[in-house]
Amino acid sequence: MTSPSASLPTPWPAERFEFLALLPMVYIAWSDGALTATELEALGAILENQSWLDDEGRTILRSWLRADSPPSPSQLNGLRDRMRGLWPEDRHVVPPTLAGLGLELIRACGLTVGPWSEDGAPERLAEAERLLGVNGPDAVRTILGEGVLPRARGRRPTFRPETLHAYLDSTRSDLRNRVLALLATPEFAIPLESDMAHQRTQVLQAVQTLAQAGVGAAAYPAAAGGADDPGATVAVFETLAYGDLSILVKFGVQFGLFGGSVLHLGTERHHKTYLPRIGRLDLPGCYAMTEVGHGSNVRDLETTATYDSIEREFVVHTPSPEAVKDWIGNAALHGRVATVFARLLVAGEDHGVHALLVPIRSEDGRTMPGVTITDRGPKEGLNGVDNGQISFENVRVPRENLLNRFADVSPEGVYASPIPSADRRFFTMLGTLVSGRVSIGAAAVSVSKTALTIGVRYADRRRQFGPTASEEVPILDYLHVQRLLLPRLAKTYALHFGTRELIRRFEAMDETTARQVEVLAAGLKAEASWHAIDTAQAGREACGGAGYAAENRFGRLKADVDVFATFEGANAVLLQLVAKGLLSEFRDEMGDLKVWGIVRHLADRAQTRVAEMNPVTTRRTDAEHLRDPDFHEAAFAYREERLLRSAAVRIKGFLDGGFDAFDAMNRTQDHLIELARASVARFLLACLREGVAKAPAPGISEVLRSVGALYALSTMEEARGWYLEAGYLEPAKSRAIRAEVNELCAELRDEAVFLVDAFGIPDEVLRAPAGLKG
Repeated sequence: MTSPSASLPTPWPAERFEFLALLPMVYIAWSDGALTATELEALGAILENQSWLDDEGRTILRSWLRADSPPSPSQLNGLRDRMRGLWPEDRHVVPPTLAGLGLELIRACGLTVGPWSEDGAPERLAEAERLLGVNGPDAVRTILGEGVLPRARGRRPTFRPETLHAYLDSTRSDLRNRVLALLATPEFAIPLESDMAHQRTQVLQAVQTLAQAGVGAAAYPAAAGGADDPGATVAVFETLAYGDLSILVKFGVQFGLFGGSVLHLGTERHHKTYLPRIGRLDLPGCYAMTEVGHGSNVRDLETTATYDSIEREFVVHTPSPEAVKDWIGNAALHGRVATVFARLLVAGEDHGVHALLVPIRSEDGRTMPGVTITDRGPKEGLNGVDNGQISFENVRVPRENLLNRFADVSPEGVYASPIPSADRRFFTMLGTLVSGRVSIGAAAVSVSKTALTIGVRYADRRRQFGPTASEEVPILDYLHVQRLLLPRLAKTYALHFGTRELIRRFEAMDETTARQVEVLAAGLKAEASWHAIDTAQAGREACGGAGYAAENRFGRLKADVDVFATFEGANAVLLQLVAKGLLSEFRDEMGDLKVWGIVRHLADRAQTRVAEMNPVTTRRTDAEHLRDPDFHEAAFAYREERLLRSAAVRIKGFLDGGFDAFDAMNRTQDHLIELARASVARFLLACLREGVAKAPAPGISEVLRSVGALYALSTMEEARGWYLEAGYLEPAKSRAIRAEVNELCAELRDEAVFLVDAFGIPDEVLRAPAGLKG
């Protein structure tokens, strides 16, 4: 039997420098470990076919390329060390091929002439490298090691994150900073593994602290301890969403829903009696609208409030199991009074849904007679909130407990309202509570900012893989991770500017604009909450195993934000409200036109379509055009307009075919939801574009312009199937958009950390090791 040492290759000839040209090829053939015996033989044949090789040289080379006699690890490392020893330490630019490296090694020894200067010799060496089938630069790094080809580091940001943060949070920054300072205290850090009872106790204490700080009552009148600032509550809510979401929701139930119902549906007597105590959390309450059997369908609630004109009281009653109030926050433990939405029955007449204040617990915490409360127990998330079910068995409350801003009942039992239409009265009542949807949408954007801050910072620091034999690279350098995070970052910026515009309109809302604000709030709440759910998952994936660790918040964040899709109305229902609003505007617009006006109106739209469908436009694929904000605006507007017109045509077709309105809308439900989302996307694009235009320079407007282009093109990419079907894009342009999204991701990669830093979430509030600055 042959001993291992007897089968080893002949020692490499140190004195024959011309052999250095072959050295990289031989080393990689073995270190790569992927060549078969046949391939090794073929490689040897090419390398041996050199006119200058004598018999001794061929014997040595053959011994190094025998599949049955591989070199020992020490021999192989010796070849590598020799090449590294010959390479000048101060030289960092190397040839990208093994053949080139071999020739450079010869030159490094001072040889400028010799066999490798003969015609055809370098070409035969290159042929051998092709047979190896390796990536040249990676193979060179394998030989020369780390540091020989240093990676280009990211450029410095073109803007100061602090300046961008000041621009993003230019409204109520002092109030936001006060809330952030509270969130940073230990009292607001709910332990991750604490049981439900402990969570509920800590959450209540945190909300009490907020009440003592006066931030809960900001929207209430000054006489009630507030600041007469409806936008302030939204700003507080938006900021609280950076922290524990159970605190956020309990805060929203107490001061937004319960207190807001008293503020917006009640009158002065209710304001004086209740609001100061609600704002101080001396009177914990809840908002009892949703019922087991009816969900988002407020119009068909079953709970009744029957007026007794003799006793001058309302009798609140739950007539069936389907009428039990469900998922009511603050109900299971802490609430003492509930705003109950019930059908108002006066003198045998049903006046539809109204709101009343109904005591459900005494001050010492005992359930009131006739009231049954059931704890909903553990949930998917938000276990710091005490959700419960409430039912009423002929519970009597004073006549004065009716929240009577829009309707009242006299002591004698006469119903009166300044709004004669029951439908209009119903929608007016619900419209005053639009602040809930505005707040949920704003909070959802903050959740997305939190997830992205953790995910982007981690991806920028976490190193993995990288070029062969070179240092590992940040995973944010990988296109997949960029694709995972950066388009979502761009959409979060769009939602930020869109939400701030909604808040501005909400604060300025009057009777003429209330309906528009309500529709916009519904659409943004739906889009922002879906985006937050999606972004939390993306952030978790970007953090890999670290994202699965509870301390990095994604588990709780995902569980807590999930319900945002159904808070304040299920998203699909809200988007249908948006679509119906668009159809109503379209109908009103068309209804104001005479016959010839309609013809001209449609002709103008047709001409617009022809212009937009011009082949010169549909076929342009250059970056200047693809990044042009005017192109984005035209594409988004075209999609919304076409979806609107085609939805109207489909609905009219069903109605003409004998379907009733409900069936006609139901058969176009998918179309209507898509229309609503297209309308919200166009609104967000316009807000982001305005945000770019108003941004301070230098640097900020430029980076936001790239963010805007990424939002626009990634949104078009998501809808490319529709655009292709509609003929708005040709396949080549669709592919070009995809490529341009990749380019924008690469460009924004170096800005990504600074873009999330600009959200201004302090590390003490973020409380996720993966997302802390290192």
